[in-house]
Amino acid sequence: MTEKQFWQFLERQWKEHGRVPQVSGVIDSADPVLQSHGQYIGRHALLPNGYERISDEQVLKMGELLFDKKANPKTKEAIMVILAHIPSKVALSILERYSAMPDRGLEIFAQIALDECEMWNE
Repeated sequence: MTEKQFWQFLERQWKEHGRVPQVSGVIDSADPVLQSHGQYIGRHALLPNGYERISDEQVLKMGELLFDKKANPKTKEAIMVILAHIPSKVALSILERYSAMPDRGLEIFAQIALDECEMWNE
């Protein structure tokens, strides 16, 4: 899956199912941990309704893109938020592997996504 294909997939999901309603605020802090938490919360606006029904095949394709060193960090953030909400061992495994060696600047974001995915997979 290319980045373009990922965003096309996500747009199709939004058209077919809509987006998950979200309430979010602004975190105004110089603390990088708080900034990462704010960014993570804000990315929830990308979640399509029915995200939990995304197939393992699509999850694996998103996982491949997550490990692509050339992929845009915003794309990787979107993928992590989606995977974090999918109650499957496949999504959990991908986030476990990625959080063990995340891209520079995405370390905190990756850990938050992994924590949330672990919660959904309890």
